[in-house]
Amino acid sequence: MTYSVKEAFYTLQGEGAQTGRAAVFLRFAGCNLWNGLERDRASAVCQFCDTDFVGTDGENGGKYKTPEEVAALVASIWKANADTAGRPYVVCTGGEPLLQLDPPLIGALHGEGFEIAVETNGTIAAPEGLDWICVSPKANAALVLKKGNELKLVYPQDEAEAQPERFTELDFQHFFLQPKDNSEAARNVQAAAAYCLKNPQWRLSLQTHKLTGLP
Repeated sequence: MTYSVKEAFYTLQGEGAQTGRAAVFLRFAGCNLWNGLERDRASAVCQFCDTDFVGTDGENGGKYKTPEEVAALVASIWKANADTAGRPYVVCTGGEPLLQLDPPLIGALHGEGFEIAVETNGTIAAPEGLDWICVSPKANAALVLKKGNELKLVYPQDEAEAQPERFTELDFQHFFLQPKDNSEAARNVQAAAAYCLKNPQWRLSLQTHKLTGLP
C-alpha cells in the first residue's frame, strides 16, 4: 500500500495524558468524516475540525511506497532533533490515521524503536500492536473503538450521542474534556472546567501547543 502523509514534524504533545512529551507527529492525509474542503464543511459528519489534512504538501509530506520508508522518515526526524535519552515516541494522527496505519507500518515503527500512539475518531477498529490509543468521539459517527488508553471528547457537542455521560462506562484509563476551539472558545473552557469540577472522572485538556505557539 502507498501511505499518504500530509506532514511529519517534531514537537511536544500538546494535549491529553501525554501533554509535554517530545514526539514526532505523523499526520496522514484523509478522513472518513470530512473531506477537508471548506465548501463541504456544513455537510460533513464532523464540522469543527481545525486541522489541514488535505494532500501531501506539508513538511516531510509525500507518498511513501513502503512502511519502511515511513518508519525511516520518522526515525530521521527524531534523530535530527532528540538526544539519546528517552524512548522515541510517534503520534499517528490525521485526518483519520486508522485509514492507513496498518500492521506492517506498526511493525516497521517498532523496528525503529518507537512507542506508537494513535489519535483516532474511533470509527475504525484499531490494529494490534499500538502502544497508546486516544479516541476522540464525534457526534453522528458510530463509535467502533470502545477501549483504549484515553478518551478525549471535544466539548461541548450539542447532540445527545456526544454527551460525556454516554462514555463513562467505556474501558479507558483517562477521560478528558477538551474545549472546542471556535468563536466561543473562552465560554467553552469555562463550561468544560465546570463539568470536570462536578464530574471528577473527567479531566480538563487544554491545547497547550496553541498556547505556546508550538506546531
